[in-house]
Amino acid sequence: MTEPHLRPAKKPWLPPRWFIRLFWSAHRGLVRRSDGRAGLSRPRGNRYGLLRLTTVGRRTGQQRSVILGYFEDGANLVSLAMNGWGEPEPAWWLNLQAHPDATVDLVGGPRPVRGRAATGDERARLWARWREIDKNLDGYAALRSSETAVVVLMPRPVSRLRNDS
Repeated sequence: MTEPHLRPAKKPWLPPRWFIRLFWSAHRGLVRRSDGRAGLSRPRGNRYGLLRLTTVGRRTGQQRSVILGYFEDGANLVSLAMNGWGEPEPAWWLNLQAHPDATVDLVGGPRPVRGRAATGDERARLWARWREIDKNLDGYAALRSSETAVVVLMPRPVSRLRNDS
């Protein structure tokens, strides 16, 4: 008989892909129409918050926005490049890799950030923190064929335009 802790974990249930896409599209619309007054939240206790990340499209050069779950790690914001736990990599993550400078909209207002993937011990520590927030994290991650990137959004200084005239 197999030990209970050695049995493969039961794959968590996910709604159909069309529903996930429809939900996130509606959520983006809510945040856009309310100018960020609705649909964003701060992380509280053992719950993640919601932010709007605006990146520059790697092919179009146009701004692209997405709503992401996050938690705070000091001054950094931490998210997962999960694409609704489906394949392939989310477009926002590919855009951020091509153009790391981005902006996040938080409950308290916008913030310029620079994105990067956590690696090594930092990734393990941040993944463990996500696991505290979502007990099914490893099961969801097993639905993807590639490793899910842990994305760190570091604050960057606001660039100021100089007018020398």
